[in-house]
Amino acid sequence: MFPYPDQYRLAVPPIITSIMVVWALFAQLVFADASPFALYPLFSLFPAVIVSHVYMTWVAQGISRLDQFFYSLVHIPLSFVVWTFTIMHVNGNGFS
Repeated sequence: MFPYPDQYRLAVPPIITSIMVVWALFAQLVFADASPFALYPLFSLFPAVIVSHVYMTWVAQGISRLDQFFYSLVHIPLSFVVWTFTIMHVNGNGFS
């Protein structure tokens, strides 16, 4: 059905990270500061990135498993920084 399933699988974690950014920008416009409706989806997206990386490493074969491990080693900390800043953006002045 899909011509290149491995490439689609590789794109899942960055797409989830992009969804974090888009959701934070959208939620800041629509919801009030520190709204649970805006924050709870963000709380679930970073674990989804981690789970997708673990899954890709688990199903990889041979030396590709090492490649997947290094891909997750680079992407997970970057995604964590993005996740932290999106939570801060959605909170706005909610901590004040």
